[in-house]
Amino acid sequence: MDGQRRGRDNGLTALLIAPDRELAQTLTNSLAETHTFLILADLKSYPARNTLDIRLRQLKPSVVLIDVATDLEAAGELIRFIASVRPVVQVVGIHRQNESAAVISVLRSGGSEFLHAPFPAAMQKEAASRLRRLRQPEPESEPETGRVVVFSSAKPGSGSSTLATHTAHAISKSSGKRVLLVDLDLEGGTLAFYLKLQANYSIVDALEQSDRLDAGLWSALTVNSNGVDVLTAPDQPYTDALDPARLHDVLEYARLLYDWVIVDSPSIFHRISLLVMSESDQAYLVSTSDLASLHLARKAVHLFGQLGFSKDRYQVVVNRLNRKDGIGNSDFESIFNRPVHASVPNDYFSLHRVISLGQPLAADCDLGKSIAALAAKVSGAGAADKRGGKTLTDLKPVPSQA
Repeated sequence: MDGQRRGRDNGLTALLIAPDRELAQTLTNSLAETHTFLILADLKSYPARNTLDIRLRQLKPSVVLIDVATDLEAAGELIRFIASVRPVVQVVGIHRQNESAAVISVLRSGGSEFLHAPFPAAMQKEAASRLRRLRQPEPESEPETGRVVVFSSAKPGSGSSTLATHTAHAISKSSGKRVLLVDLDLEGGTLAFYLKLQANYSIVDALEQSDRLDAGLWSALTVNSNGVDVLTAPDQPYTDALDPARLHDVLEYARLLYDWVIVDSPSIFHRISLLVMSESDQAYLVSTSDLASLHLARKAVHLFGQLGFSKDRYQVVVNRLNRKDGIGNSDFESIFNRPVHASVPNDYFSLHRVISLGQPLAADCDLGKSIAALAAKVSGAGAADKRGGKTLTDLKPVPSQA
């Protein structure tokens, strides 16, 4: 614990990527003495870019220590990718020996430092000192920010959009806090349709303008639905690759403006959903009780474990539950190998009525009461409100117009 505290205080947390396990062991043995870097995770092979991107956004390391001895070309490609990630992550190449070709390759690819076995303490400390100087100084006080909550389905059509939409409205109504609802399903988003919204712009426009967002532009990008600002999906399916850095910038800006940012994302196996989950404070995996959905939800829980998401980062919600099916929470817990956070009843007629009107659910039906209870759990799941009742007057945009 003391070593971990020292590493975090120094700011030199690290992700280790080392197919050469003997090299990795030599380094970790040395770090046990020097505490120069705190290893947050150890990848035993060169990861795919998507996997690496998710791990970087989840762990937020200060540096990446990468083995350039096993495959210099593969390591160079990853170094170039890491150098393009924002916020900036410094890269340190590690090798069995002080090989000049490897040093040059690391620096040309965008790396900052090079260390070689047996990793002398003096060499580590000098490199760490240079890395600290490269890092931007920390602000004296960080602005108070809101929380990002993601809803995603195990199987398309499981109702995550419904839960995201009405949970956002329920939080807004019960707490009086500023809430943003984001439709991140770029190929088939439906929130604007459900809420009868006419939007001139979409989340795609926000992503494209992520480097120049301000209060005036933000007010034009969003529309209002019963007190909740909404950033809609595009009218036409958008199939271009999403830039993770731009998504990060949009969500970080939204955190400054809102107490709660509720994101409706595609099915969890979509790359966008995994990216936004890594950016979130809390995620909700929505499943129904049909066998296909349960099977996919179980696969998703396994995937989260493979990607390194801790179990407190996400919750499982069972939607459209029919008690006549005879399936209880204990059965779901056995399937998922974890407790079910909430279950929501099937109430087609109440839902059809509010969709026809473009209105949020009221707590005058079983479904409305259930979603209000879910919203209370969502808004009460985080730490105490960091804003202390203050408003962000300087950043607050002009209220959106429906």
